Amino acid sequence: MKKRNVGILLFKDVETLDFAGPFEVFSVTGQREGVGSFNVFTIAKDTSPVLAINGLSINPHYAMNDCPHLDILVIPGGFGTRALLNEKYYIDWILEKSKETNLLLSVCTGSLLLAKAGLLSGLKATTHHQCLDLLASLDPSVRIKRERFVDNGNVITAAGIAAGIDMSLYVVGKLVGQTAAEETAKHMEYPYWDIEVDE
Repeated sequence: MKKRNVGILLFKDVETLDFAGPFEVFSVTGQREGVGSFNVFTIAKDTSPVLAINGLSINPHYAMNDCPHLDILVIPGGFGTRALLNEKYYIDWILEKSKETNLLLSVCTGSLLLAKAGLLSGLKATTHHQCLDLLASLDPSVRIKRERFVDNGNVITAAGIAAGIDMSLYVVGKLVGQTAAEETAKHMEYPYWDIEVDE
């Protein structure tokens, strides 16, 4: 089976677990067979180190203008999303890349960037519980859900921080199979269970 490309966007003051949780889930999946099911990489405005919230330094794999084709794009959240709401370069890039992806995922306040790009119009969505009103203010047509994650088919949003792990395992289950999701969670020693999802 051809590996799917999973790109994770990085930016200043990104929430660490927002990107690291999905990175771990997609990277681990299929490794028991020795090959892995996903090709996972990080993307930033350029390839210089990015400082996540609390000062963690990350070296992005690719620059935004020079990254491989994306099957799945993950937009994490964190305090840094507030500044990006006014950065046309990022919003335009997310909008453009959404046209080539099969799945567009957000974690926490990453959904704010999707809303700003018009990608949640008329859809159900969630975000960090403290930012639900902010999400609604960016696009009043969004149907706000207080759920762990919300699946619209090709757009899935997760609530705050650790919810990105649940969403990623759910996506693994959809794409590779429930057994693979359970094996990945077991490898991570993550207490995974079947979560009711609003579809």
